[in-house]
Amino acid sequence: MKDIKVGLIGFGTVGSGVVKILQKNSKLIEKRMGAKLILKKVADVDLTTDRGVRLKPEILTRRADEVIQDPEIDIVMELVGGIEPAKTFILQAIRNRKHIVTANKALLALHGDEIFREANRFGVDVNFEASVGGGIPLIRSIKEGLVANRVESIFGILNGTSNYILTKMTDEGRGFKDVLKEAQEKGYAEADPTYDVEGIDAAHKLTILIRLAFGTIIRFQDVFIGGISEITPLDIQFSKEFGYRIKLLAIAKMDQGRIEARVHPTLIPESHLLATVGGVFNAIYVKGDAVGPTLFYGQGAGQMPTGSAVVGDLVELGRNLLARASQRRVPPLSFQESAIEKFPLKKIGEVVMPFYIRFSALDRPGVLSKISGILGKNNISISSVIQKGRQINGAVPVVMMTHEAKEKSVHQALREIDRLGVILGKTVFIRVENELE
Repeated sequence: MKDIKVGLIGFGTVGSGVVKILQKNSKLIEKRMGAKLILKKVADVDLTTDRGVRLKPEILTRRADEVIQDPEIDIVMELVGGIEPAKTFILQAIRNRKHIVTANKALLALHGDEIFREANRFGVDVNFEASVGGGIPLIRSIKEGLVANRVESIFGILNGTSNYILTKMTDEGRGFKDVLKEAQEKGYAEADPTYDVEGIDAAHKLTILIRLAFGTIIRFQDVFIGGISEITPLDIQFSKEFGYRIKLLAIAKMDQGRIEARVHPTLIPESHLLATVGGVFNAIYVKGDAVGPTLFYGQGAGQMPTGSAVVGDLVELGRNLLARASQRRVPPLSFQESAIEKFPLKKIGEVVMPFYIRFSALDRPGVLSKISGILGKNNISISSVIQKGRQINGAVPVVMMTHEAKEKSVHQALREIDRLGVILGKTVFIRVENELE
């Protein structure tokens, strides 16, 4: 039986999960693959912390180049995270004709074009299943399972931390800061939660999915990003009254040759499957022109789910090595490099959708008519209104759902409304998706 030798750079949470799986399921992997995966070298700056797994001392090293330069190693796993030195390690390994497995979504979102270009130049593969959706087999499904489809849209709950916070706020009526503190105490949120709660992590993942699904080049900087830190229990309660739930949604759509790419809090109908996804779980709703709607659900992070995806990539690359000597079976980004197109990105101001809007207004006659008049002047029509008599900080909440409107028209109207003397505080608006398909 052939041995396929692999190296690991980064022996942290995910790296130790990979080692646990390789040790626990080695016989099962051999049966399914027809070869042995041999972990030849593990590099990390910290070799003293107990990871709960045992390795022979000669396997361990503090020098990543001992993995990258080893002529017997066929596949290098980069599980360091961050941009540098991870980017340097990957590019050096590619130039040494090593195949790559990585879970590094930020690196791929920001520098993926350079990495995949080098992989094409040196004829090696880059697998990254664990970078989006943790243990959910999403990327392989898009690359291979949905290869006969023109992907029309993607709606994803891609960040477990923000989904946990919104779930708790919705189910228990608690405020953002209170639930965030609990999430940090339970280990669901980092000490600095900015990437999670402000939508940056989800946008990294959406950038990767857009490249895969649409065969186009997209810059992470061009994805519209909004977070959940300003969502209040009041808005969650009003959204329930309208029949919606609020989720941090990553959205990609192909619309007449232009791509929508956005991450923001979104009202979605409570009857939709995505509305039922709670806690730290992820879910991705992908619609193809032939298959129709598909839903991928599971744990989007964690040692063992992410480790499972990494080992799955190892096995796929191992099978490729067994099957051929030089030509890759599947391109890293699904499309052949010569077929990648440049689609224009639709600006967020041009996107058309309904909106949830909450004003904090003085309880005086004529307020509603003033607001309605400004909205009408900007071609924004109202579908329903909730006006409560109770005062909150001296103002009465006036909540509206609009029909479809252009986002830049909404911004223009709200700037004018917020200048009215009867409006107290900044008006809240949340985008709405009624047709998740």
